[in-house]
Amino acid sequence: MRDQALFDKIDLHLIRVLHTVLTDRSVSRAAIRLGMYQPAVSAALKRLRELAGDPLLVRSGAGMVPTDAALRMIEPAASILRSAEVLFSDARAFDPQTATNTFRIAASDYLDPLFLPMLVAQVKSQAPLCRIEIHPLSPDSNYHAQLSLGNVDLVIGNWLKPPEDLHMARLFGDEIVSLVNADHPAVRRGWDAGTWLAAEHIAPTPMHPGARGIIDQMLDALKVQRNITARCAHFSLIPDMVASSLLVLTTGRQYCERFTTRLPVKILECPVAFPRLMYYQLWHERTHASSSARWLRERIKSVAASLRPVPGAAASTTGFQ
Repeated sequence: MRDQALFDKIDLHLIRVLHTVLTDRSVSRAAIRLGMYQPAVSAALKRLRELAGDPLLVRSGAGMVPTDAALRMIEPAASILRSAEVLFSDARAFDPQTATNTFRIAASDYLDPLFLPMLVAQVKSQAPLCRIEIHPLSPDSNYHAQLSLGNVDLVIGNWLKPPEDLHMARLFGDEIVSLVNADHPAVRRGWDAGTWLAAEHIAPTPMHPGARGIIDQMLDALKVQRNITARCAHFSLIPDMVASSLLVLTTGRQYCERFTTRLPVKILECPVAFPRLMYYQLWHERTHASSSARWLRERIKSVAASLRPVPGAAASTTGFQ
């Protein structure tokens, strides 16, 4: 009976106060985020402490820190709030003009650099009250778990073999080329497979220790290996590194084309026969039938279809599927 009596005293607003106070680690900052007066947040925190039988937030030096019990409550509280958001937003048809959803997308920066800015602009234009969060696909990210827990709504990236346990839609395909400094010897002399493999290559930092990037997975299938002498976790910075060195970046033509007018770089055909680089959006069964998630997936598909090579690029080399 006691557990039921405690449960009856908990409402969604109290859960929101709990999560905000514990993540902000400050009653005053939480009050600003919640649009409440500070005494009201303090009163709610007092109720939460009584319900939990724990101080939840304690002073440490000049700031506040959650107790061990409070730390264990952060993720369950977030999960309850996410579930409530889905429950009430998807119980009716999604109306982008009035919806207040938060869309969470995990994406690699190997994409066309115009893709994510255009996507954010389209979402904010069509759903002005919605929030959008772009999360990285970093070495410490487990996108399977993030999708299943609801921490992200979908993942965008390229895979040689997309995971079969997730829903998938192909966004576009791109020809694999190499980007080099305009003064690179290969610009004048050309290259064959041997000289290309021996050249100094730059590649993204692996997603996790021992992981192989998609280009190197393709090379593994051909039983050859390139000479990687530099790695960078920030893919968007690599073209500038190529422009000031003899490093070779190998990726999609459309990505490379975005830098040819800004940097002293050239695009060269690869002397190795690569298949096309394919980009996908992946999502979990949890959001498959969600009206808001379907709307977001359509926006992503629309932006991908609207992208075209920059003027001067060969139209036949980059095709959207």
